[in-house]
Amino acid sequence: MKKPALLKAIIARLDAELALSLHAARTAAAGATDEQNKAENKYDTRGLELSYLAAGQGRKIAEAEATLEQFRTLALRDFGPLDPIDVSALIALECGKKTADTQPLYFLAPRGGGTEVRCAGRDVLVITPQSPLGQQLLGRRKGDRISFGRDAAEHRIASVS
Repeated sequence: MKKPALLKAIIARLDAELALSLHAARTAAAGATDEQNKAENKYDTRGLELSYLAAGQGRKIAEAEATLEQFRTLALRDFGPLDPIDVSALIALECGKKTADTQPLYFLAPRGGGTEVRCAGRDVLVITPQSPLGQQLLGRRKGDRISFGRDAAEHRIASVS
């Protein structure tokens, strides 16, 4: 898998999520100021709740914009077989009897953890160095073993690129 194509897919996914958040924020802000949501008594909090929702959406938008900016400026690095895992590594973990094309793929990025994309027919999960899996992978090399998951199963790092 080519990392520039993966990066493009991640940016497209984050752009779509940002557009959705912008729409939600506009809807909440419009509802907060709508005449129909004006408080009819002291217990009527519809407008207030919508203003809180709009503020929360604003914070989510700011975070999404910062994440997008980091991905747009992310320098992609090629990793050799002896290089330790670091940001911009694409990692395949060997999990049981899965074949090479069905092994889970992870992209280590500074932000955007939890983002899932499909690229070149494969699912890729973005993880960060702060995540439990990211903490275990950071600094490891191809062939090293790690344990994670509900059952703390052991996995071998099959590839790093």
